[in-house]
Amino acid sequence: MLLPVIMAGGSGSRLWPLSRQLNPKQFLALADNLTMLQATIARLEGVIHSVPCLICNEQHRFLAAEQLRQMGLEAAEILLEPEGRNTAPAIALAALNATANGDDPILLTLAADHLIRNVPAFHRAIQVALPLAEAGKLVTFGIVPTHPETGYGYIQRGTSLDQHSFTVARFVEKPNVETANGYVDSGEYFWNSGMFMFRASRYLDELRHFQPDILEACREALLKSEHDIHFIRVDSDAFVACPENSIDYAVMEKTESAAMVTLDAGWSDIGSWSALRDVSGKDANGNVLKGDVLYESTQNSLVYAENRLVATVGVDDLVIVETKDAVLVAHKNKVQDVKKIVEQIKVQGRNEHFNHREVYRPWGVYDCIDNGERYQVKRITVRPGAKLSVQMHHHRAEHWIVVSGTAKVTNGEKTYLMTENQSTFIPIGQVHALENPGKIPLELIEVQSGSYLGEDDIVRFEDRYGRT
Repeated sequence: MLLPVIMAGGSGSRLWPLSRQLNPKQFLALADNLTMLQATIARLEGVIHSVPCLICNEQHRFLAAEQLRQMGLEAAEILLEPEGRNTAPAIALAALNATANGDDPILLTLAADHLIRNVPAFHRAIQVALPLAEAGKLVTFGIVPTHPETGYGYIQRGTSLDQHSFTVARFVEKPNVETANGYVDSGEYFWNSGMFMFRASRYLDELRHFQPDILEACREALLKSEHDIHFIRVDSDAFVACPENSIDYAVMEKTESAAMVTLDAGWSDIGSWSALRDVSGKDANGNVLKGDVLYESTQNSLVYAENRLVATVGVDDLVIVETKDAVLVAHKNKVQDVKKIVEQIKVQGRNEHFNHREVYRPWGVYDCIDNGERYQVKRITVRPGAKLSVQMHHHRAEHWIVVSGTAKVTNGEKTYLMTENQSTFIPIGQVHALENPGKIPLELIEVQSGSYLGEDDIVRFEDRYGRT
């Protein structure tokens, strides 16, 4: 059995302002109509038939579950990390979970935020790696470099195992330009993709040998886990106590069983706006244009308009990204420093790094249209059949106006239906709930007023999504 394990952690801060802490790049549709997570799953079609196991942060659980639901993968298990501890513990959780019932599958561990253009070549690499993993090797996939990249780690090949696989001589850190040039010219070095294949028990054996503290912390976290709808919530205290380490440092650099399969398949981790520009279709002037964009005398630029018309005149080599609450303008050779802007946002106590105006919830989405000192206006969309939690607020009242669809409202002791152009008022302290009993999305405007309007002023009494 070949089980795909997809790691969907990370914040993608270098793709700000599109990527945010609550909606990072792996959940965004950057290169095509599928999100990066969905594209990662879709490219397994035809070579792997098992339902994938997903590992993601607790904060992203409903976003991940909804994207799996859209692909008909409600049966997929989602392991929730209360806090990121890097790849070695994440894969340990997946391996322990996969072997809990006596099975011992081959794991194909993939990052959810990679792009692979040549899917048949990717499938061929999986087929090359499979017998190596079955023979006890811990296989990594080395990307054939196309240029001297300083943003990736490298793998030096060792002795040949066959035409497309080698032993691993060593892993090396991200090099400077001169060293990267030497690596590429030698033909012996490959980009470290962060993708692996091995039998679950082999990884656990090597982890036990080289990093037993990680294995024991993950074993305890999984033993004390709670199952909630589609989610496996590992024990927070045990997992947070786990040492933070990558699979490269913890196992792959130390094991004598490492093997590398070469992969030449149009791979990119889309780690920056310039990387996205490189893999996107360009016009005759070398521009990548997405959204409502007009330009004059503009060359070699990426312009991404999410919400409004963006017009450029006489610019070259720029990255311009517009969202509902932020605009980024950067030289294409400086986009690696976007994360420094994110750090400034954090230091200033702002929230533009944390979420968008649009926030996804298990029942739908809301858009914060306007806000002031004692008020906030949201546009709320509730999916058919979905229901918000039964809740109350200590510090705010709410006015609801239905724009379209049908709302089933619980307001204290009363329950009633509202349709288009009807409204209701929820006083401070009133227990209430909102449900969409219809067949079409429910759209409404919510006006909040009060002394405190934070999302943490919610006391939940009942919730079908396990948030009480």
